Amino acid sequence: MQISDATDRTLLPVSGRDSGQSQRADHANRRRAELLEAARQVVLDRGMASTRVQDIAKATNVSGGLIHYHFASKDELMAEMLRVSSEIERRQLKEFVEGPGTALHRLDRVIQHYIPLTRDDQSWILWIESWAAGLRAPHVRQILGELEEAWVGALEACIRAGVAAGEFQCDDPHGAAERLDALLDGIIVRCTLRPNDFALGPLLEHGRIAAAHELGLPRSAFPA
Repeated sequence: MQISDATDRTLLPVSGRDSGQSQRADHANRRRAELLEAARQVVLDRGMASTRVQDIAKATNVSGGLIHYHFASKDELMAEMLRVSSEIERRQLKEFVEGPGTALHRLDRVIQHYIPLTRDDQSWILWIESWAAGLRAPHVRQILGELEEAWVGALEACIRAGVAAGEFQCDDPHGAAERLDALLDGIIVRCTLRPNDFALGPLLEHGRIAAAHELGLPRSAFPA
């Protein structure tokens, strides 16, 4: 008697079926990760509004149908790409806050993380694109809100740690974190939109001067 493929699969040992399912799940997760990274790159190149599913399919050499197998719509794909990018940012911030060194050193690492290392760093373009999209897309606005809370929270955690250790003098750590976050956001937006008008070095200096003012420190407390 010939056994059909479907019947044959049901006769596999449970461990064999689980192994096959695990491999398929791993492959699907890798494919999704590839599509999300391609989506990020296409958005950086073309802008979120101009990005089409066909562009992402071309970038990954797959069919549009395969993309829709993993993501029901472009909006779902964009939201997932932003969510994953936001999670990476939040993990990095957590590492800075919980890392070694004084509260001042940890705060300075968070401030430095705001500033692009080179002109080739396009990470802020992604978030500027997202801010525009978030005006009309509640799911994008929620992701951006969570990321903003993480940034303010990281600054506030470092400031509170410094106050507790006697390093800083600050009566309103949350307000100081909000002001620093707003200042750094504005600086980076200007730098991103007018890259030829701003050098990266002075941007970090602006952030350190503002932080020193908020924390009752001389500018010399921060690295030169």
